[in-house]
Amino acid sequence: MMRMRGFTLIELLVTLSLLALILTSAAPMAQLTIKRSKEQELRRSLWQIRDAIDAYKKASEDGLIKKLPGQTGYPPDLYILVKGVENLRDPKKRKIYFMRNIPRDPFAPASIETAEASWGKRSYASSFEEPAPGDDVYDVHSLSNEKGLDQRPYREW
Repeated sequence: MMRMRGFTLIELLVTLSLLALILTSAAPMAQLTIKRSKEQELRRSLWQIRDAIDAYKKASEDGLIKKLPGQTGYPPDLYILVKGVENLRDPKKRKIYFMRNIPRDPFAPASIETAEASWGKRSYASSFEEPAPGDDVYDVHSLSNEKGLDQRPYREW
C-alpha cells in the first residue's frame, strides 16, 4: 500500500468521505439556524413597529398630538414615528418620538431600498384578509411569500 505521511491511500479516502458526509449534513442545519434567526428578527421588528403605532394612537387619544376631525389617530406613515410629532402639551413644543429607526423586514429582497418600503401596510379602513394601504398605518406585515417553520406565511404574522 502507498503511504502518504503516515496514512494509507484508503485511510485518506475514508477520512475525506466522512468529512464530506459531515459537511453535507451540516448545511441544512445551518440553513435552518439562519431561517430561525431571521424569524426571531421578524417577530422583534413587528413587535417594535406595532408597539410604536399603538403608542402614537394613544398619544393621539390623550391629546398629546394633533388629530384633525375625521382622522383615525393612527400615523399617516411609518416615517413619522421616527421623525416625531410636536407635543401639544409641552410648553417648549418638543417632539415626541416613537422609534429610533424603522427596522427592515429581514425577508425583504435587497432590491427594496428603504426599511419603510420593505413592509406591507394596512390602513384602519382595510380588512385583515386583504390588507391594503390607505390614509393611515394601522398595522404592518411582511411582503414575503415564504412560509415560516410553523408553515404559516410570513404575511400573516
